[in-house]
Amino acid sequence: MDKDILRRLGEELATAAALPVHKEKAALWTRLNDLQSARPMVWITELPWHEMNVNEELTLRCTDPWARSQEENLRRTLYQWKHTRADMVLDDYLACPLVIHDTGFGIEEDVDIVQTSEKSEIYSRHFKVQITEEKDLSKIKLPVITYDEAATEENYKKMRDVFDGLMPVRKEGIKHIWYTPWDNLVRWWGIQEAMFDLVDRPELVNEAVARCAASMHSGLDQMEKLNLLSFGANNTRIGSGGYGYASELPAPRSAADPVKAMNNWGCSNAQIFSEVSPEMHWEFALRHDIPWLERWGLNYYGCCEPLDTKIDILRRIPRLRKISMNYLINMDRAVKNVGSDYVFSYKSHPGLMAEDRWRPEAVRHELTTLLEKARDHGCHVEIIMKDISTVHGQPQRLWEWERIAMEVVEGAL
Repeated sequence: MDKDILRRLGEELATAAALPVHKEKAALWTRLNDLQSARPMVWITELPWHEMNVNEELTLRCTDPWARSQEENLRRTLYQWKHTRADMVLDDYLACPLVIHDTGFGIEEDVDIVQTSEKSEIYSRHFKVQITEEKDLSKIKLPVITYDEAATEENYKKMRDVFDGLMPVRKEGIKHIWYTPWDNLVRWWGIQEAMFDLVDRPELVNEAVARCAASMHSGLDQMEKLNLLSFGANNTRIGSGGYGYASELPAPRSAADPVKAMNNWGCSNAQIFSEVSPEMHWEFALRHDIPWLERWGLNYYGCCEPLDTKIDILRRIPRLRKISMNYLINMDRAVKNVGSDYVFSYKSHPGLMAEDRWRPEAVRHELTTLLEKARDHGCHVEIIMKDISTVHGQPQRLWEWERIAMEVVEGAL
């Protein structure tokens, strides 16, 4: 029964993945990331899945836990392809992730959680402070990375058995690493406490950031040594943005060639530094990031923090290609400062989905205004809709957002 369900979904995915549009979209993403964009690109991610189920499209019917995890991935992929595809690109194979164990930083967040719905994957958190003095920094450890070949092989054989004759299955390692020391530090330090200590105890803060960086470097060294990286200049999500297609990052010549960091995209950000000056941003974040970013072939910086006043320090990043900012920035300043030197990874306004009254005209105005201003400065733009906490119980709002966004960017040709 489970196998039949998975095969039906696999067949549907294989049919969609065989369409020629995927090669066309991949070429457009490549042009964008090569700074030769034909038009702005659009991608949607981080959906509130607990509100998305229409006509039971997302209802799981398998019983075995492994089969249910496969089914969930397939159903969500097919749902996005049907309703919110934008410039989505489907693989013509199924990925079997390598089973990799990482002991991490040795310190985990201690957190209280508040949810608005038991089904929601989105929740509020209150972090309990674990770092208050210098001796606490010893809690930040170097990781140990191990590869479980037997578990990987077991999953691989299961997938091949289920999807035989429908889609090939490939083992895949780590294609992208989310490097953001400050996202971790504020969970252990406390947000207000960490911000005060930028002034009150700068030496302690710098030592903490350096320890996080050392841990990340150690992990990457081990991944490279164990050959656990896979090529990510494809429809892999890069940073908080879109796909990583780029002609400057050619794929390895054969499967036997090991993938190194320099073959892939790096990324970093310091979202909590939204109101921190460029000088302090450099001192307590970016200068620590540079050695990490030097290891990668191309780089992405930022998430939802306003970086329109910090482009000068970002220009110090080696091989920087994408800069991320959200809808709260000074748009005129942002497009002027980014110009045609980088891809402007724009995070659209997810709050429009949550309002009592759906306003599609506000969506069109936001995106049209963005592209008009960006065009004046030769910007290469990707529009990313993410962080969608709610669609007010109306999935069709997101479907319509996708339709409007594609009309706007295709009209920009």
